[in-house]
Amino acid sequence: MTDDPYVTHRRLLFTVAYEMLGSAVDAEDVLQETWLKWHRADRAEVRDPRAYLVRIVTRTSLDRLRAVARRREEYVGPWLPEPLLTSPDVAEDLELADSLSTAMLLVLETLTPTERAVFLLRDVFDLGYGELAEAVGKSEVAVRQIAHRARGRVAERRPRKAASQAETRTALEAFMSTLRTGDLQHLVDVLAPDVVALGDGGGIKQALPRPVMGADKVGKLMGVGIAAAREMGMSMELVDVNGWPALLIRLDGEIDSVLSVRVDEGLVSAIYTVRNPEKLSRMVEESSLTR
Repeated sequence: MTDDPYVTHRRLLFTVAYEMLGSAVDAEDVLQETWLKWHRADRAEVRDPRAYLVRIVTRTSLDRLRAVARRREEYVGPWLPEPLLTSPDVAEDLELADSLSTAMLLVLETLTPTERAVFLLRDVFDLGYGELAEAVGKSEVAVRQIAHRARGRVAERRPRKAASQAETRTALEAFMSTLRTGDLQHLVDVLAPDVVALGDGGGIKQALPRPVMGADKVGKLMGVGIAAAREMGMSMELVDVNGWPALLIRLDGEIDSVLSVRVDEGLVSAIYTVRNPEKLSRMVEESSLTR
């Protein structure tokens, strides 16, 4: 008996849904709907199970993305993608890791749902234009135009110079050093002049109600936060999150938050802190991702 194609391709399907939605919870819901549709399908009519399943996931994700738009608009404070603890093999796939980073997922949020689907399926998952057209319900000519437009918009918002894993890790070590020693200069030295800090508490945990911009303001903010963290006995651990180095922050042994950064030309240009406990469940064990 051969394996069920849904089971065989589940990691890929989850990755597509997560990249479309930025939420593991919503991605799992999409996979459940995909499983139901797959098992109701006439298998005799399915020539390529992988392509068929990707098409179902894409269409279901598009429906879900439009449905959660209102929820995102009503979200308390800045919205950040749900962080995923990932295995080393995700970081080794540079294109996949780049597409999974918090910075890139936020760039994808600026695209229309269809642009997002086309960009991801073409540039990340390498689907042909014919398959893309079927997945999003557009003509092949239209899909090529959408891909070109989406690619341009992403390029405008990407880091000026792609950071390496090592550069990102070095920047995060400055945070750890400041927590350990109390010397804020370690941290200030790696901040870009136009750095922005975003915090996601979802109205459940205290977080930044709005973005904080500029090295002076962010430096002071981080200084106050780290001083408080030292008093409370917080700990920081370097882990892989969405394929990139990030800090897992614990208080009294319990996961409190996840901090990730965007690095441009060797300096931290953005700091993302997720404290919403509803978004931290995927930090307990590694998520299986592939393309």
